[in-house]
Amino acid sequence: MAINLDSLSPSELQALIKTAEAQMESARKNQVQEVRTRIDALLKGAGLSIDEVYPRRGGKGAKGAKAAVAPKYRNPENAAQTWSGRGKRPVWFSAALKKKGVTAESLLIGGSAAKSAPAKKAATKAAKKVARKAPAKKAAKK
Repeated sequence: MAINLDSLSPSELQALIKTAEAQMESARKNQVQEVRTRIDALLKGAGLSIDEVYPRRGGKGAKGAKAAVAPKYRNPENAAQTWSGRGKRPVWFSAALKKKGVTAESLLIGGSAAKSAPAKKAATKAAKKVARKAPAKKAAKK
C-alpha cells in the first residue's frame, strides 16, 4: 500500500496521521496480549506463578526486604500516633517539642531514658579533643 504523500493536502495528511496512530495503538495492545498469553502458557507449563519468577518488592521472597522498625516515640496526646525515629519528623513530634518542658527523651516509649552509650561516647570524645587543643594554644603563645 503505497501512498503518495506529496499529493495529499495538510488536512488529508493530518487524517492519515490520526489513522496511523490509532492503528499503531491497536497493534501495540494486540502485541502485549499475545506476549501475556505466551508467558502465561510458559508459567503454567513450568508449574510456576509470576510472583515466584518476579518477586515483588517487599513481598514474600523478595531479596533485601526490610523488616518494620519498632516505634521509638509516642504522641502523648494520641497514643495511636508513633514514630520510629527514622525519616522526616512527624508534625505531632515537632509540635510537642515546641511545648515548654517537652524533650525528645520525654516522648520515648517506655518513659524518659538516660542518654545512650553512643551519645556519652561522643560527648567524651569531644571533651578530650578540646582538652588536647587547649595546651597547644598556650604553648604557641609563649
